[in-house]
Amino acid sequence: MTANKELRVGIVGYGMMGRAHAYAYRAAPLIRPSSVAFTPVIMSGRNAEAVAKASAACGIDDWVTDWRQLIERSDVDVVDVCTPPGTHATIIEAAAHAGKDVFCEKPLATNYADAVAARDAVVAAGVRHAIGFNYRRLPAVSLMAEMVATGELGDINLWRGTWLSDEFVDPDIAFDWRFESSMGGSTISDLGSHLIDMAMWMLGPIDDVSAMSSTFIRDRDAGGQSRAVEVDDASSALVRFTSGVQGTMEVARAAPRRPCDFTVEVNGSKGTALFSYPQLNELWVGSTDDDARLYGLRRVRAEHPSQPETAGWWPIGQGVGYDASLINQVADLAATWLDHEWSPDFSVGANVAAVCSAMERSASDRRWVSVREIVE
Repeated sequence: MTANKELRVGIVGYGMMGRAHAYAYRAAPLIRPSSVAFTPVIMSGRNAEAVAKASAACGIDDWVTDWRQLIERSDVDVVDVCTPPGTHATIIEAAAHAGKDVFCEKPLATNYADAVAARDAVVAAGVRHAIGFNYRRLPAVSLMAEMVATGELGDINLWRGTWLSDEFVDPDIAFDWRFESSMGGSTISDLGSHLIDMAMWMLGPIDDVSAMSSTFIRDRDAGGQSRAVEVDDASSALVRFTSGVQGTMEVARAAPRRPCDFTVEVNGSKGTALFSYPQLNELWVGSTDDDARLYGLRRVRAEHPSQPETAGWWPIGQGVGYDASLINQVADLAATWLDHEWSPDFSVGANVAAVCSAMERSASDRRWVSVREIVE
């Protein structure tokens, strides 16, 4: 299929996610050709030398050091926000005011009020909007969601998610925006937002949470002076879904030799499904209807064309990687552009932000917190 509609993208941010998005825009038509194609045309970043180097490496011809100039350009149709979370709402509001469609990395904001402002801005402007919860697009995770939706696991009783990394283990890491709550957000909003999104995507809204948080390295060097760390190194939470499902969550950036390890498990009345990111092409499944001689969970290779998010990918056995989640995300946005609806959108991002804020309040107050407290 040859694209007959080109959407020109301005990427705000030249770090890992900016480069990853640029790659996904280039690769998506090779995997899932569409009548709509995204073409990165400009990248912005505060450091001229760094953004020039990054844009050249990504095959993007132009760059600027002021994101406002990117938004003002008539040849930009979509603004892709890949900056620290504390900047998201301001950039989104400006892009919406300029009539641009907006794609934003998670979390939508570092607090619920800013997330609502971002959501309301794009809704009022009538522009398309999507948030980067890309792990939904991994075939194995999508297959798990499909099994929940079709009732193959029965009535769901339990959900659990963990996300462990060693990003903050080294005490010699200097203070930067990641340790500033208003700019980087908490570990709950950074790592936990992905887990919360997947949980609510599969099981619906969360009503109440009870969380605890810890910061193990309380001060870090900031240009020769000690500065207090403002975010958690690790957090855990109990969650209660509107449906009655019981859940648990643990997130940490202080787990040595755990680079980016997350798991999601669902237990229902008829079966269990378990996903582990280090084996991202696999879903472990067990059913109460299985032969008792084969008791336990069995490994399912999530690579068959009959399974979700596998269209266009390599033959069975070749597997997919992290990049597939981003490429599938872009391909899904292209496929739904003509319908004027993108998913997940900023309403989802705001709902996730509400749960994150409830967990943060719960950890601070040492009590159960209703999500209603945050949104009302």
